[in-house]
Amino acid sequence: MLKKSLIWMFTALFLLMFQTFTPAFASTKHVPQAPSAIYKVDTTKKVVALTFDISWGEKMPGPILNVLNTKNIHKATFFLSGPWIMHHQEIAKQIKSMGYEIGSHGYMHKDFSEQTDNWIREQMGKAEHSFKEVLNLKPTLVRTPNGDFDQRVLRLLNQMGYTVIQWNTDSLDWKNPGVEYMVSRVTTRAVPGDIILMHASDSAKQTAAALPQIIDGLRAKGYQFVTVSELISGVESHTRVQ
Repeated sequence: MLKKSLIWMFTALFLLMFQTFTPAFASTKHVPQAPSAIYKVDTTKKVVALTFDISWGEKMPGPILNVLNTKNIHKATFFLSGPWIMHHQEIAKQIKSMGYEIGSHGYMHKDFSEQTDNWIREQMGKAEHSFKEVLNLKPTLVRTPNGDFDQRVLRLLNQMGYTVIQWNTDSLDWKNPGVEYMVSRVTTRAVPGDIILMHASDSAKQTAAALPQIIDGLRAKGYQFVTVSELISGVESHTRVQ
C-alpha cells in the first residue's frame, strides 16, 4: 500500500513539474527576433568603417575623395540621397568609379518614424530609381535621414531588403566643432568593429581638413579600414534600437 502511494505521489509530482515548465519552454521556441539597426560589430580585429552621408552640396565631396585617395583609403562607405544623386551625377559616378561602397540615404530628408508606411515605400522607391538611373545599382544598406527610426520602420525596411546602418562613433562634423576636436573625438572613441559617422555634404565644412589626421591617428593605433559590408559580413553585429 505504501509502495503504491509513493508511486502515485511521484507521478503527480512529475505531472505538476511538466505542466509548470512546458508552457514556458514552448513559449520561447518560436519567438521572432525583433529587427535591429547595426551600430558596430563585436570583434577583436582592429578594423573600422569610415562612412560619409551626402544629402546636398557639391563643394565638399571632391576634397574628401582626394584625401581618401591620397591616404590610400580604398574602402569606405557613402550613403547618398536620391535627389543629390540626380543633381550631382558626375560626383556620384566618381564615388562609384573609385570603388567605394554606396548605400542609400533615402530621398526626402525627413524622419521616417513620423511618416506612414506608404510614404516610406514611396521615398525609398524614388531613391532606388535614382540609384538605378545614374549608377545602375540597388543598394542593400540604408542609413535613414537623421538616423531616425523605430521598430515599425526597421521592420518595413528589412522587408524591402535593406539592412539599417547606424554608427557607434559620431565625429560631430555636422556641428563644425573644430578640426582638433573632431580628430581627438574619433581617434579616442573608436573601437574594433566601429562604424564612424562623417559627412561629405557642404554643411560639414571641416571634415576634409580633419580627415587626414583621423586616418593617421587610427592607423597609428593599428586600425585598418573596411567597408560596412565587409565589417558586418561573417561577424556578430552589435545591434540595438533607440
